[in-house]
Amino acid sequence: MTTTADALWATSLRRWNAVCWVLFAAMAVGITALGHGADRYAALALLGSVALGFAALVRCPGRPVVRPHGYLAVLVIALTGLAYLGTSYAALFMVTLPHYWMFGRTPRISLAFLGLATAGTLVGSWVRQGWSGKFFGESVVGTLIVVSVGVLIGLWARAVVEQSSERARLIEELERTQAELAEAHLRQGAAEERERMAREIHDTLAQGFASIVVLAEAARAGLTTDPGRSARQLVSIETTARENLAEARELVGSGRPPGGAHAGSVAQTLRRIVDRFAEDTGLSVAAELADLDCDQQTRVALLRCAQESLANVRKHARASAVGVVLARRPYGVELEVTDDGTGFAVEASTGFGLDGMRKRLAELGGRLTVTSSVGDGTRILAVIPVEGAA
Repeated sequence: MTTTADALWATSLRRWNAVCWVLFAAMAVGITALGHGADRYAALALLGSVALGFAALVRCPGRPVVRPHGYLAVLVIALTGLAYLGTSYAALFMVTLPHYWMFGRTPRISLAFLGLATAGTLVGSWVRQGWSGKFFGESVVGTLIVVSVGVLIGLWARAVVEQSSERARLIEELERTQAELAEAHLRQGAAEERERMAREIHDTLAQGFASIVVLAEAARAGLTTDPGRSARQLVSIETTARENLAEARELVGSGRPPGGAHAGSVAQTLRRIVDRFAEDTGLSVAAELADLDCDQQTRVALLRCAQESLANVRKHARASAVGVVLARRPYGVELEVTDDGTGFAVEASTGFGLDGMRKRLAELGGRLTVTSSVGDGTRILAVIPVEGAA
């Protein structure tokens, strides 16, 4: 039996204790009043042995004073003796029927002791009464009826307890599984949030700092040869630093898309990014930007892809011309960034930027296509399906 079943049996036993003591007392009074001679004292001794064993078992459950099976053995002997004496054995049998199931621990042991008690009472009655009509009419029939009812009730109670124990085990397992699942979801959510923050920082703050470094190096190199250009680059450094500061506050504070992604249309914001890029790098930039409407997530994804692509051109491409195209297609919105730079082997790329763009687009059901080879420039194509597209 499980712990739950044992607890239920213990609760049932505590409730039955008070009833048992009252019935033991009533039986003792009856034996004293109705009995006579040595039979009365023998019956009281047998009843007393059962009461003492029961008291020791109940009062000292954790001590080896009386074992549960020892108490049941005493009960079988007492019932046999009382049946032989013809004194209150039927009452004691009915009172102690639950004890076989409470102290037997398993159905097999309970039925074994109950069978011994039944056999003992019948043998005791037979020795006293012989093969008489009274023996068959009262002892055999009455005892078998009581035992049959006790067996049925005991087996039913055992089945209920086992079913309750199994239900409790399943509920406990379900609660444990739910707790583990909630913890796994919490860990997954934390990991996704860390990845999102890392992507935002890479696409905004990191790119801004990289631009500041490049502008600062160019301004320092041109201080003596082209002071005017260096002054403009210092202004760009200041502007980029202020934008980075605003983006950092947005990331830490409200969590809204940083970098002015919520200000103006996509085409207007892309135009500002492209113009700043052309001013900072001095490259020739051809931009075809369609004025289109899209949701906020799509806007942010397009702007981040444009920023990352232009940052890669600045850092790696050594290009002389760049093209940026934003257009509405039948299948969605398309952003294309091309350059005539040195190119690279796409399959060997391990940078965070391209992987971040792919994940950002994948979250919206889009895709990123990178076409490049060494010496042939690079083409970045971002496609995002939008509502209403074919």
